[in-house]
Amino acid sequence: MRLLLSLVVLTCVAVGAQAQEENRIAAVVNNDIVSMDDLSARVALVLSSSNIPDTPENRQRLQPRVLHQMIDEKLEVQEARHLNVTVTKEEIDNAIAGIEQRNNMPKGGLDAYLKRVGIAKTALTDQLTAEIAWSKVVRNQLSEEVSISDEEINEAMARIKEDAGQPQSHIAEIYLAIDNPSQEQDVERLANQLIQQIRSGANFSAVAQQFSQSPSSAAGGDIGWVTPSQLPPLLGQALGKMKPGEMSYPLRTPGGYYILYMIDRRIFGQVNPDDVQLGLTEVVFPLPPTASAAQEQHIMAEAQQVSGAAKSCGELAKLGHDHNPPLTTQNGDVTAARLPPDIRPQVLQLKLAEASKPIRLANAPGVAVFMVCSRKEPSSGMPTHDQVSENLARARLDALARRYLLDLRRAAYVDIRA
Repeated sequence: MRLLLSLVVLTCVAVGAQAQEENRIAAVVNNDIVSMDDLSARVALVLSSSNIPDTPENRQRLQPRVLHQMIDEKLEVQEARHLNVTVTKEEIDNAIAGIEQRNNMPKGGLDAYLKRVGIAKTALTDQLTAEIAWSKVVRNQLSEEVSISDEEINEAMARIKEDAGQPQSHIAEIYLAIDNPSQEQDVERLANQLIQQIRSGANFSAVAQQFSQSPSSAAGGDIGWVTPSQLPPLLGQALGKMKPGEMSYPLRTPGGYYILYMIDRRIFGQVNPDDVQLGLTEVVFPLPPTASAAQEQHIMAEAQQVSGAAKSCGELAKLGHDHNPPLTTQNGDVTAARLPPDIRPQVLQLKLAEASKPIRLANAPGVAVFMVCSRKEPSSGMPTHDQVSENLARARLDALARRYLLDLRRAAYVDIRA
């Protein structure tokens, strides 16, 4: 009888342990699992890095999307393993160093941060491993299928030139894909939740890095400068109504939802003179506030003599140094916008190695002679032939990668238990 009771107890314990183990599984992806511990750690990482409050409500809202992302990562790593694609420790370390650099952290700062907030480092390294492995798989398997003709590039450049003189916006994006109609409500709900969190203080760039399914997620969603015509019509129309610092509502496109954030705006193809980068040499002749008209005339004559004698920035600096007493000489790079308004027009008109006429300084007692040693004109925003080709190829490769991942999902065995 005692033996029978012992067997019953052992059986119950075994069944209980098995049930407990199954309860710790969030999802089965082919032959791999996503554990509840892994899912909890990743949700904590997403909340912390996005500056979203770690509350039970926020965890519950984000958990389904994070689990969906982790399932995709399992599929990506499995495909990489099948193709003998590996990720080295050096590649992971470089990715971590990049995150630290973008967030102004010292070396080792990310490790210290994760320890401080109580998040296992594997929550981050698993994500980075999947990103790097998938990038290699896509490049190795699909890059040969991407071919951009000169005709396509010329057509794209012609369309871009037609936008000259139109408003151009520097924007960031969050893209949430919808792979089948059953996801419609969940994805729309997530888009609205992300907008609410960003408006409550969450960082748009960090949220984009964690949730966006666009290649721009690696850059915090930043896609650079675009005109409305470069975007799908709905996005272009929304962009035309936005101002710098504003975020759009969820924008439904055939593939999913977009959230746009406008960083800045300018006129495409128009160069702002204030953005010119100048390398300057400046020699200042002191002039006391109480100087008489005769003293001022004498100083102006000395400055005119130096202006006429200097034929290079080196000569101007030497003349200032050899003056008796030596004059204050400054060398350095500056943006035209940082020059005092009263001298900016005169300096901008100078040619390289051309000394200015003596200029009476309004913000300091003295007379100055300027010379432009170098000049770098700001970009007009017009992309080059190679840049257009690269953008077209990136967009095509991204479309192929999404189809590749969708095929992996369709062929996979996925059992979601969380």
